[in-house]
Amino acid sequence: MKFTHTSFFKLLLGLFAGSLLTGCAHLSATTNAPRAEHVFIISFDQGNPALIRRSDMPVFHAMAAAGAHDWNAYTIVPSITLPSHTSMLTGVGPQVHQVLWNDYEPAKGVVKVPTIFSLAKQQGLTTAMFVGKEKFKHLLIPGSVDYFIWPQPEDDAKAVARAFAAEAGKLKPNLCFIHFRDPDTAGHAHGANSPEKMAALKDCDDALKTITDAIADAGLAGSSVIIMTADHGSHDFKDKNGNTRGTHGSAETADVTIPWVAWGCGVKKNFTITAPVVQYDTAATALWLLNVPVPESFWGRPVASAFE
Repeated sequence: MKFTHTSFFKLLLGLFAGSLLTGCAHLSATTNAPRAEHVFIISFDQGNPALIRRSDMPVFHAMAAAGAHDWNAYTIVPSITLPSHTSMLTGVGPQVHQVLWNDYEPAKGVVKVPTIFSLAKQQGLTTAMFVGKEKFKHLLIPGSVDYFIWPQPEDDAKAVARAFAAEAGKLKPNLCFIHFRDPDTAGHAHGANSPEKMAALKDCDDALKTITDAIADAGLAGSSVIIMTADHGSHDFKDKNGNTRGTHGSAETADVTIPWVAWGCGVKKNFTITAPVVQYDTAATALWLLNVPVPESFWGRPVASAFE
């Protein structure tokens, strides 16, 4: 495996160097200090873990191998984009957050329960979202997100990553959500396990490299945790013309199984997570890392076993 950009090597190897590990230890040892100063949640839309594992994604694979990983985490039912991401970012199931639609519908307003962004803002933290779909505007509780960008006219993974890279050094967000739509677009059009979807995942991996480079260049690597996951998986069906397409939304294993990878400050090295991980645990983990109180109302719990 060969990488040509030195920044990614600095990010990947730096956390194993004594100075950065000492910095992480200092954070966790200080009374009331966060376990990490920056948490980046990256979602690979329609990211079937089995397909990710056999796709050309060297950055993702290296981070999963070096950090803590679970290839059998689970999302909610219905396993569709907006409800699933709402659970990921609110810590509760759809029975509570009641975001049951999957398009941008301005008349429905914003989610009625707290998000991790609104809870982080209560603690004076900086928040950001870089997304590939307009529907995430339904999570924008007023005053909760300092910087929201849905890049136009392009909104693919590389455009999202470029937008992040342009702002990371200035914003240095404590809590940041990044969304790559590409696998979902390709999966619906060509099939859940199609070559086109694998190519889309490769594009996402290139975008991931842009993001990790930007985190390193901003000087945030030694105090950050990156969580990589997905909203749902997918399965194949035949359309009325006999063409193979991808779909999701059911309780089928292929639809509800997602990856969950933690990498960075304080994350156990080369660790396989064996405790069950579910979609709303991401929200609880992010708050726990940032030392933001996790509400008792949360269904999710921190994936503490992944961390030293």
